[in-house]
Amino acid sequence: MEIVFICLLVFCIIFAFDALHVRLQKFLLYRRKKGFEQHETYFRSLISNNIRYFNKLDLAQQQKWLFRAYLFYRSKKFHYVGVEKSDDMPILISATAAQLTLGLENFSLNYFRDIYVLQHDYHYGYYSLPFMGHVDSSGIYLSWDNFLQGIRSTQDSSNVGLHEMAHALAYVNFITKTDEDKHFKKEFHEYSKVARPIYQDMQRGRKTILGEYAASNYHEFWAVSVEVFFENPIRFRHELPDLYHAMVRLLKQDPFDVLVSGLKAA
Repeated sequence: MEIVFICLLVFCIIFAFDALHVRLQKFLLYRRKKGFEQHETYFRSLISNNIRYFNKLDLAQQQKWLFRAYLFYRSKKFHYVGVEKSDDMPILISATAAQLTLGLENFSLNYFRDIYVLQHDYHYGYYSLPFMGHVDSSGIYLSWDNFLQGIRSTQDSSNVGLHEMAHALAYVNFITKTDEDKHFKKEFHEYSKVARPIYQDMQRGRKTILGEYAASNYHEFWAVSVEVFFENPIRFRHELPDLYHAMVRLLKQDPFDVLVSGLKAA
């Protein structure tokens, strides 16, 4: 009888804890949404004026993007190294993270608490060439000059914000495993079945839209693929259709379809 009573008591405690946890999560989400409402207009104006892809999405996707950018922005600590802080910096950086992960369930990159913003190219470790950005266990690093050029330029397929967020997304799923997205991990293996042969051919000298840097190592191949996927989806889809569609399935987004729909609407 005592065993039955203890089992019932344990069950009730677990049930009460789960119910309390759900209520707490709903309350926190409500608080975050109320906070977001106060910043929504500014976020929308800043992101729409700086990231053209945002304006191609429908209103529901834009709203999702804005809210996720706000949550990312609130969850990180931004450090400014040799650069004067401005209000647009953390918001636009957060927007690139939200852009990349818009189709995924886990989007916060929770392992990374700190993001470092530098003014120009910088040197890191023992490398002789300067960096535009990098990701390591201490945080996400970005040079602001290169970041701005990446989100504003239409002349190339370079976007350092998306590039470093792609590294961070892979880092949390395959290295730290602290913010895993089940869909992303599963589909990345399918993506690699297509990507690895292309990467290996590029190491042997094949030229593709991804450029020579993508052949330096597989981590860079992935990050550059993300840049070109969003920055030049029409040519990417035409030249590397199997890889493009693998990325559509992986990220649950289709920039080509977004751009074509936008052109039809115009």
